[in-house]
Formats: sequence, C-alpha cells, structure tokens
Amino acid sequence: MKVLLLIDSLTSGGRERRLIELIKGCKSHEDIELSLVTFSDKVHYKEVFELGIPITIMKRVPKKNPMVFYKLYQFCKSYKPDVIHSWGTMSTILAIPASVLLGIKIINGNIVNATKDMGFFDERLLRARLTFPFSKVILGNSLAGLDAYSVPEKKRVCIYNGFGNKRIDNLKNPESLREEFGLANERVVGMVASFTDKKDFANFINAGLRILDSREDVVFMAIGDGPNLEKCKQMIPQEYASKFVFTGVRSDVESLVNLFNVGILATNTDVHGEGISNSILEYMALGKPVVATTGGGTNEIVNDGDTGFLIPNSAPEVLAEKVLYLLDNNEVAEQMGAKGKNRIDEMFSLKKMTSAYYELYQDMLQ
Repeated sequence: MKVLLLIDSLTSGGRERRLIELIKGCKSHEDIELSLVTFSDKVHYKEVFELGIPITIMKRVPKKNPMVFYKLYQFCKSYKPDVIHSWGTMSTILAIPASVLLGIKIINGNIVNATKDMGFFDERLLRARLTFPFSKVILGNSLAGLDAYSVPEKKRVCIYNGFGNKRIDNLKNPESLREEFGLANERVVGMVASFTDKKDFANFINAGLRILDSREDVVFMAIGDGPNLEKCKQMIPQEYASKFVFTGVRSDVESLVNLFNVGILATNTDVHGEGISNSILEYMALGKPVVATTGGGTNEIVNDGDTGFLIPNSAPEVLAEKVLYLLDNNEVAEQMGAKGKNRIDEMFSLKKMTSAYYELYQDMLQ
C-alpha cells in the first residue's frame, strides 16, 4: 500500500513532530510504502532525512503559485499512491485536483486545535470546511477539535498523538544542563511552547513573579521562540531576571523537560484551543505533574487532580497557587507524575497511534 504524506513544512511544531513519529512507527509495517512531499524547504527536524523514505520539496513560490497544483498532480500520476494523507488545510487544498482527477482518497488531517466559538465566517473554519467534501476521512487529534469544526459524524476519526519512549532513552546529563544554565539546587518550573498569541506566557511569568514573592528556590524556564519573546522578557523586573531562563529553540527539549519539577502549559483560550499538546505529552512521559489551562484536547489528556491540575484562562493567581502546592508537597507531585506517565503508556503511546493509523490506511483500501 502506497501512502503519500503531504505537509506544508517541517518547521518546529507539534504537527510536524507527530508526522516524524508516525514515519518511525510505520517501519514495523512492511506492507506500507511511504513518500513525503513538503511545500517548503524549511526543515527543523533534520532527522527526517535519516528515516529512509523519499522526500520531495515542492516549494510554493510565490505562495499562490497555481503551478503547485499541477506539479502535485503530475507527481501523483507518476507515483500512484493508494491514499493521500494530508497534514494541513493548504496541503489538502493542493491535493484536491489530483484526488478528483486520479480517484485517490484523501485523509484530511488538518484538525489539530479546538478553538471554541469560531464564528461562521472565521477564516480557519471556512478553509477547513472547503476541504471537507473532498475528504474521505477528516482526522482530528482530539474529540474537542472535531466538535469545534463541526466535522460530519460519518467522516470524523480521532487518533490521539503518540509519544515514542525512544525520545527519552538517551537524555543529557542533568548536571551538565544545570551547569549550562547556571542552576544550582533550584526547583525548575518550565513551559515548552511558541511565543505567539496562542500561548499565554504572560500568565506563566506573572505566576512566577507571585511565587518568587514567597520562595526564592525556584527558576522558571521557558523553551521556545516566537514574535512575543522580547515582549515577555521585558515583563520581568531586573531583580528577578536571574530567576527566568529563556532557552530559545532547542533540539534537546526532552532533556530540558527532565529538569522540570512542574510542567506548565498556559494557553490563551480567547484565540486558541489546544488539540493534544506535545508539550503535555513530554511532561507526562517524563513523570512530571502538569498545570495547564482548561479547554479543548487538554481536558482529554490531563485528569484534573490526578495527573495534574486544570486552571482557568489567564489566572496567574490560580496558576501560582497550584504550582506552590506541588512544590510544597513532593509526594503528591511524584504520585501525579507517575500516574501521568502510566496514562501516556496506556492511551498515548506511539505504538497505539501507529496501529490506529495502520488500521485507518487498511480501511481506506477497502
């Protein structure tokens, strides 16, 4: 069975990471032949070139260049895939002519968030719904996402993200990382996310400042980059500057998360609804208790009061309260982390995700 994977780019992100994990997982299924087309030459996950599948870069230059439709059609006509598995709205749109003219079924995997209360004329909703009639299956990584986009019942499929434990097999030495960032014996509260309006780093920082008013043995680590990074740095008073570490983009995220005592995901739910966050998967796989903004797919992975805490949107006082509770109660924090790790193994493993995709591909052939 030939499966053609389409993705807009391979820049740093949860969607891209999930694609990489799927390619790795499919190696155990010898009856699946994968080929990948990306519409950008920007590649953060360089490991994709070591996974043994053909990769074609079909740049959209300029972005609205109609020739890309024709190039992809010609590629499909030559490669003859049984299924096109698209990982984004634009890549699905580009695949429609080839699908219609060559009779190739599309798995439309563009539902990766669960933003609630999108208006009828919301661009995200309109673009997504444009692709629905041409899609055999519309795939989401959370039930909340499928509901948010009002995906038709007969076409919807939910497959949760899978975490591959090989990602945490060869972690860097914690002491060398502590030395790199000038950490002594401080507790580490961390957040992995992009510095965009979708994430609420202001909440993270304001909660950190509240915590530092009551204890000094904590450092707040922010892993990621984006347009709001400098603005967030400016929020921190000079006397607390040494208590906040901004790492930028890192290739050793799991090793840094291993330093955390508590993992945070603060989301700006006014503009964004999480699907299944890869950051939360990383926290839980490494046995860290989680404090995250309630809503969307986050409620499907974090059991409130069991594997962590769900908190309201933009409530730094609540975030500070929950983090302080976990820092003050080591045994509770360790129990929550252990339960989270078990939950990943049971419901969000790479093997479980790969098996679900494999079954979906088989169903598409029938």
